[in-house]
Amino acid sequence: RIGRLIEEAQEQRAPTERFVDRFARYYTPVVFAAAVLVALVPPLTGQPLLPWLYRALVLLVVSCPCALVISTPVAIVAALGRASAFGVLIKGGEHLEQAGSIRVVAFDKTGTLTAGRPEVVAVRTVSGYEPEELIALAAVIEERSEHPLAAAVLHRREHEVAMGACDVHGDHAHDHDADHIHLYPHDESEAELAAREVSDFEAITGLGARASLDGHACYVGSLSLFDELGVNTHELRGTVEQWQDEGRTVLLVGGDTEVYGAIAVADRPRPFAREALQQLRQAGVHRITMLTGDNERTARSVARELGVDEHRAGLLPEQKVGAVRELIAAYGRVAMVGDGVNDAPALATATIGVAMGAAGSDTAIETADIALMGDDLGKLAFVIGLSRRALRIIRANIAFALAVKALVIGLTLLGLTSLWLAILADTGATLLVVANSMRLLRYQPLSGSDSLPDQCVAATEPEAATVSES
Repeated sequence: RIGRLIEEAQEQRAPTERFVDRFARYYTPVVFAAAVLVALVPPLTGQPLLPWLYRALVLLVVSCPCALVISTPVAIVAALGRASAFGVLIKGGEHLEQAGSIRVVAFDKTGTLTAGRPEVVAVRTVSGYEPEELIALAAVIEERSEHPLAAAVLHRREHEVAMGACDVHGDHAHDHDADHIHLYPHDESEAELAAREVSDFEAITGLGARASLDGHACYVGSLSLFDELGVNTHELRGTVEQWQDEGRTVLLVGGDTEVYGAIAVADRPRPFAREALQQLRQAGVHRITMLTGDNERTARSVARELGVDEHRAGLLPEQKVGAVRELIAAYGRVAMVGDGVNDAPALATATIGVAMGAAGSDTAIETADIALMGDDLGKLAFVIGLSRRALRIIRANIAFALAVKALVIGLTLLGLTSLWLAILADTGATLLVVANSMRLLRYQPLSGSDSLPDQCVAATEPEAATVSES
């Protein structure tokens, strides 16, 4: 799939390349007509035919637009090749050129600015549930979800089973209220329960998930979800707000009429994310914005830690699209960086959509114009720098090719050049343009740890601590 995308990228032409092709379509017939005039007009005035015919041939040779036409595509292919070698897939020359003019970058939070490996760090229950029961209920619902937070709950459940914190064959229902979901009847495993009991799973975009268990509707999601359901969450609000102030994402678990408890999930910022944002500023990005569906308190905590200029919280996918449009209207060209299916509409709306390739969904990678295959945010500054270097080289190539043509054409009309000199000028200009473009293959990142080895990244990630509160 990546190979196919690279081939498609090389087939897409940049605006400068299209301009040069249009220019060559007019340039070539004009030069041919000029050569005919040079060969015929002077002899009609009584001058010798052969010298002017020779000059016309020299004019045709030296005016060949080889260097001009090749000046852009060679530079584009070299830049795309350098980017792919660095772990960045740019889907065409147009996107490469646009990247150099980006002044505002909008980031998704979960899985983009954060590591995308959230962990359950705290649990609080009400309504008589045990923490293990709450985790088990949430896991049974989230089993069919693709959201990163669902993975955190499932990982916690697997850890508890492995450590023997909850015997999957034991009876943990206790004698609670009749409306409670009894998770573990005797002689039935969790896998058998999930296969038989869970039905009508539904992902509620931007809010959480719903499923039916034993005929009861069960929900896992944000405080906003339970507010919409009209469920009383007063007993947990203080805990929820405290966890959110600490930068944690909170999942509530409950039914149609009551909430059973809350699960705090922490997703730490990526190692060196703050440094990567600083590199973007050094590359000329004027404003960095974070767009997230998470709550305001958690978003504010992460934004403050990373030094983000602006953050917008509680956004649904369509609201992210609106936010990107507002940024485009206010600042011009905007890049959007995301990793999930929910980010795909915003990626498509932005001037440049950038997907975090290794952790990103297939939809995000297909929708985006650029994919960072190694999830190193420092590569975004590399792309911007590479784009600007490529544009400078393309302009230099075009200016050099036109200058050589103009100089030799002038000397030809004065009779000061030969056919061999014309061939040398045309071929030499083409070779110099190609050699100048090849410099892009040696382009290096701006400075610092633009791309840190995977071992360094792994070594710098702190071990996650898990705390249960009940």
